[in-house]
Amino acid sequence: MFPLKDNIKAYNFPIVNIGLIVVNIFFFMYQISIGQKAEELIFAFGFVPARFFAQQAQSWLSLSSIVPVFSSMFLHANLLHLISNMWFLWIFGDNVEDCMGHWRYLLFFLLCGVASVAAQAIFNPQSTIPMIGASGAISGVLGAYFLTYPQARILTLLPIFILIYFIELPAYFFLGFWFVMQFIEGSLYTLNSKQMVGGGVAFWAHVGGFVAGVLLLRIFRCKDWHRPVIQSGKKIRRLGRG
Repeated sequence: MFPLKDNIKAYNFPIVNIGLIVVNIFFFMYQISIGQKAEELIFAFGFVPARFFAQQAQSWLSLSSIVPVFSSMFLHANLLHLISNMWFLWIFGDNVEDCMGHWRYLLFFLLCGVASVAAQAIFNPQSTIPMIGASGAISGVLGAYFLTYPQARILTLLPIFILIYFIELPAYFFLGFWFVMQFIEGSLYTLNSKQMVGGGVAFWAHVGGFVAGVLLLRIFRCKDWHRPVIQSGKKIRRLGRG
Protein backbone atom coordinates (compact mmCIF):
# COMPACT_ATOMS: atom_id res chain seq x y z
CA MET A 1 0.00 0.00 0.00
CA PHE A 2 1.24 3.45 -0.89
CA PRO A 3 -0.45 6.71 0.16
CA LEU A 4 -1.25 9.26 -2.53
CA LYS A 5 -2.97 11.99 -0.52
CA ASP A 6 -5.20 12.64 2.46
CA ASN A 7 -8.31 14.77 2.76
CA ILE A 8 -7.23 16.95 5.71
CA LYS A 9 -6.41 20.53 4.83
CA ALA A 10 -3.66 22.27 6.83
CA TYR A 11 -4.80 25.74 7.88
CA ASN A 12 -1.30 27.05 8.54
CA PHE A 13 1.56 27.06 6.06
CA PRO A 14 3.80 24.07 6.99
CA ILE A 15 7.09 25.95 6.84
CA VAL A 16 8.96 23.51 9.10
CA ASN A 17 7.73 20.43 7.26
CA ILE A 18 8.74 21.93 3.90
CA GLY A 19 12.04 23.02 5.43
CA LEU A 20 12.78 19.46 6.56
CA ILE A 21 12.07 18.19 3.06
CA VAL A 22 14.34 20.84 1.52
CA VAL A 23 17.16 20.03 3.96
CA ASN A 24 16.93 16.32 3.20
CA ILE A 25 17.01 16.99 -0.53
CA PHE A 26 19.97 19.35 -0.11
CA PHE A 27 22.03 16.76 1.74
CA PHE A 28 21.16 14.09 -0.81
CA MET A 29 22.28 16.38 -3.62
CA TYR A 30 25.53 16.91 -1.71
CA GLN A 31 25.96 13.15 -1.39
CA ILE A 32 25.61 12.82 -5.16
CA SER A 33 28.03 15.68 -5.80
CA ILE A 34 30.92 14.07 -3.90
CA GLY A 35 30.68 10.78 -5.79
CA GLN A 36 32.50 7.86 -4.18
CA LYS A 37 33.25 9.90 -1.09
CA ALA A 38 29.55 9.65 -0.25
CA GLU A 39 30.20 6.23 1.25
CA GLU A 40 32.76 7.74 3.62
CA LEU A 41 30.24 10.44 4.52
CA ILE A 42 27.60 7.83 5.33
CA PHE A 43 29.98 5.84 7.53
CA ALA A 44 31.11 9.00 9.31
CA PHE A 45 27.69 10.57 9.90
CA GLY A 46 25.38 7.57 9.77
CA PHE A 47 24.48 5.93 13.06
CA VAL A 48 26.41 2.69 13.64
CA PRO A 49 25.15 0.87 16.78
CA ALA A 50 28.34 -1.12 17.39
CA ARG A 51 30.49 2.01 17.07
CA PHE A 52 28.16 3.99 19.34
CA PHE A 53 28.33 1.45 22.18
CA ALA A 54 32.10 1.12 21.78
CA GLN A 55 32.47 4.90 22.07
CA GLN A 56 30.22 5.00 25.13
CA ALA A 57 32.49 2.48 26.82
CA GLN A 58 35.36 4.91 26.37
CA SER A 59 33.67 8.26 26.90
CA TRP A 60 30.05 8.73 27.97
CA LEU A 61 28.04 10.83 25.48
CA SER A 62 31.02 12.13 23.53
CA LEU A 63 30.33 14.59 20.72
CA SER A 64 31.57 12.14 18.09
CA SER A 65 28.97 9.59 19.18
CA ILE A 66 26.08 12.04 19.54
CA VAL A 67 26.37 13.84 16.17
CA PRO A 68 25.47 10.74 14.07
CA VAL A 69 22.25 10.33 16.09
CA PHE A 70 21.01 13.52 14.42
CA SER A 71 22.99 13.65 11.17
CA SER A 72 21.82 10.15 10.21
CA MET A 73 18.25 11.53 9.90
CA PHE A 74 19.28 13.65 6.91
CA LEU A 75 21.20 11.09 4.84
CA HIS A 76 19.64 8.62 2.39
CA ALA A 77 20.92 5.55 0.58
CA ASN A 78 19.48 6.32 -2.86
CA LEU A 79 16.90 8.39 -4.72
CA LEU A 80 14.04 5.93 -4.08
CA HIS A 81 14.82 5.96 -0.37
CA LEU A 82 14.68 9.76 -0.36
CA ILE A 83 11.50 10.06 -2.44
CA SER A 84 9.52 7.53 -0.41
CA ASN A 85 10.47 9.18 2.88
CA MET A 86 9.79 12.71 1.68
CA TRP A 87 6.47 11.67 0.17
CA PHE A 88 5.24 10.31 3.50
CA LEU A 89 6.48 13.45 5.23
CA TRP A 90 4.73 15.65 2.65
CA ILE A 91 1.37 13.90 3.08
CA PHE A 92 1.27 13.53 6.85
CA GLY A 93 3.67 16.11 8.25
CA ASP A 94 1.80 19.31 7.36
CA ASN A 95 -1.23 18.29 9.40
CA VAL A 96 0.82 17.28 12.43
CA GLU A 97 2.68 20.60 12.27
CA ASP A 98 -0.72 22.32 12.01
CA CYS A 99 -1.85 20.94 15.36
CA MET A 100 1.49 21.37 17.17
CA GLY A 101 2.79 24.65 15.89
CA HIS A 102 6.03 25.16 14.01
CA TRP A 103 8.71 24.97 16.69
CA ARG A 104 7.00 22.25 18.69
CA TYR A 105 6.78 20.20 15.53
CA LEU A 106 10.50 20.59 14.80
CA LEU A 107 11.46 19.49 18.30
CA PHE A 108 8.94 16.65 18.11
CA PHE A 109 10.42 15.46 14.80
CA LEU A 110 13.96 15.41 16.19
CA LEU A 111 12.96 13.63 19.40
CA CYS A 112 11.12 10.96 17.43
CA GLY A 113 14.26 10.54 15.34
CA VAL A 114 16.34 10.05 18.49
CA ALA A 115 13.83 7.51 19.81
CA SER A 116 13.95 5.59 16.53
CA VAL A 117 17.74 5.46 16.64
CA ALA A 118 17.61 4.22 20.24
CA ALA A 119 15.13 1.48 19.33
CA GLN A 120 17.26 0.24 16.46
CA ALA A 121 20.40 0.31 18.62
CA ILE A 122 18.71 -1.69 21.40
CA PHE A 123 17.43 -4.39 19.07
CA ASN A 124 20.52 -4.47 16.84
CA PRO A 125 23.47 -3.45 19.07
CA GLN A 126 26.14 -5.36 17.16
CA SER A 127 25.39 -3.92 13.73
CA THR A 128 28.32 -2.28 11.94
CA ILE A 129 26.12 -1.01 9.10
CA PRO A 130 25.28 2.72 9.19
CA MET A 131 21.65 3.50 9.86
CA ILE A 132 20.54 6.44 7.71
CA GLY A 133 17.29 8.01 6.64
CA ALA A 134 14.49 10.18 8.00
CA SER A 135 12.02 7.29 8.19
CA GLY A 136 12.39 6.83 11.95
CA ALA A 137 11.49 10.46 12.68
CA ILE A 138 8.76 10.34 10.04
CA SER A 139 7.34 7.26 11.78
CA GLY A 140 6.86 9.50 14.80
CA VAL A 141 4.87 11.88 12.60
CA LEU A 142 2.74 8.92 11.50
CA GLY A 143 2.13 7.98 15.13
CA ALA A 144 0.93 11.50 15.91
CA TYR A 145 -1.28 11.55 12.82
CA PHE A 146 -2.72 8.16 13.78
CA LEU A 147 -4.11 9.61 17.02
CA THR A 148 -4.90 13.10 15.80
CA TYR A 149 -6.70 12.35 12.55
CA PRO A 150 -7.90 8.72 12.87
CA GLN A 151 -10.93 9.27 10.61
CA ALA A 152 -9.04 11.04 7.84
CA ARG A 153 -9.31 9.38 4.44
CA ILE A 154 -6.10 8.25 2.74
CA LEU A 155 -6.23 7.73 -1.03
CA THR A 156 -4.13 4.61 -1.38
CA LEU A 157 -2.48 2.86 -4.30
CA LEU A 158 -2.96 -0.87 -3.83
CA PRO A 159 -1.17 -3.19 -6.30
CA ILE A 160 -2.51 -6.74 -6.43
CA PHE A 161 -0.44 -8.90 -8.75
CA ILE A 162 -0.61 -7.10 -12.12
CA LEU A 163 -3.64 -4.98 -11.19
CA ILE A 164 -3.53 -1.58 -9.51
CA TYR A 165 -6.41 -0.29 -7.40
CA PHE A 166 -7.04 3.14 -5.92
CA ILE A 167 -9.02 3.01 -2.69
CA GLU A 168 -9.76 5.35 0.21
CA LEU A 169 -8.84 3.98 3.62
CA PRO A 170 -9.37 5.53 7.04
CA ALA A 171 -6.11 6.74 8.53
CA TYR A 172 -6.42 4.50 11.57
CA PHE A 173 -6.53 1.43 9.31
CA PHE A 174 -3.77 2.53 6.91
CA LEU A 175 -1.34 3.58 9.64
CA GLY A 176 -2.34 0.79 12.00
CA PHE A 177 -1.67 -1.79 9.30
CA TRP A 178 1.63 -0.08 8.47
CA PHE A 179 2.73 -0.23 12.12
CA VAL A 180 1.78 -3.88 12.52
CA MET A 181 3.77 -4.77 9.41
CA GLN A 182 6.84 -2.93 10.73
CA PHE A 183 6.56 -4.79 14.02
CA ILE A 184 6.20 -8.17 12.32
CA GLU A 185 9.11 -7.52 9.95
CA GLY A 186 11.28 -6.32 12.82
CA SER A 187 10.46 -9.40 14.88
CA LEU A 188 11.25 -11.72 11.98
CA TYR A 189 14.59 -10.02 11.38
CA THR A 190 15.43 -10.20 15.07
CA LEU A 191 14.86 -13.97 15.01
CA ASN A 192 17.34 -14.25 12.15
CA SER A 193 20.84 -13.85 13.60
CA LYS A 194 22.30 -12.95 10.20
CA GLN A 195 19.98 -9.99 9.83
CA MET A 196 20.94 -8.75 13.26
CA VAL A 197 24.37 -7.64 12.08
CA GLY A 198 23.49 -6.91 8.49
CA GLY A 199 21.90 -4.09 6.57
CA GLY A 200 18.42 -3.68 5.17
CA VAL A 201 15.41 -1.80 6.46
CA ALA A 202 15.60 -0.55 10.07
CA PHE A 203 12.17 -1.83 11.09
CA TRP A 204 12.73 -1.33 14.80
CA ALA A 205 13.57 2.30 14.11
CA HIS A 206 10.13 2.62 12.50
CA VAL A 207 8.46 0.94 15.46
CA GLY A 208 10.36 3.05 17.98
CA GLY A 209 9.63 6.28 16.12
CA PHE A 210 5.91 5.50 15.82
CA VAL A 211 5.58 4.66 19.53
CA ALA A 212 7.48 7.83 20.44
CA GLY A 213 5.12 9.86 18.27
CA VAL A 214 2.10 8.40 20.05
CA LEU A 215 3.58 9.01 23.52
CA LEU A 216 4.91 12.51 22.81
CA LEU A 217 1.68 13.76 21.24
CA ARG A 218 0.15 14.59 24.62
CA ILE A 219 3.09 16.90 25.35
CA PHE A 220 3.46 18.53 21.95
CA ARG A 221 -0.11 19.01 20.76
CA CYS A 222 -1.41 22.52 21.36
CA LYS A 223 -3.86 22.58 24.27
CA ASP A 224 -6.42 24.68 22.38
CA TRP A 225 -6.38 22.50 19.27
CA HIS A 226 -9.43 20.50 18.22
CA ARG A 227 -9.78 17.75 15.66
CA PRO A 228 -11.52 18.58 12.39
CA VAL A 229 -14.90 16.95 11.91
CA ILE A 230 -15.12 14.79 8.79
CA GLN A 231 -18.57 14.49 7.29
CA SER A 232 -19.36 11.67 4.87
CA GLY A 233 -15.65 10.97 4.48
CA LYS A 234 -15.15 14.04 2.28
CA LYS A 235 -16.50 17.32 3.63
CA ILE A 236 -14.39 18.82 6.40
CA ARG A 237 -15.47 21.37 9.01
CA ARG A 238 -12.85 22.66 11.42
CA LEU A 239 -13.86 23.20 15.01
CA GLY A 240 -11.26 25.93 15.46
CA ARG A 241 -8.93 27.04 18.24
CA GLY A 242 -9.73 28.38 21.67
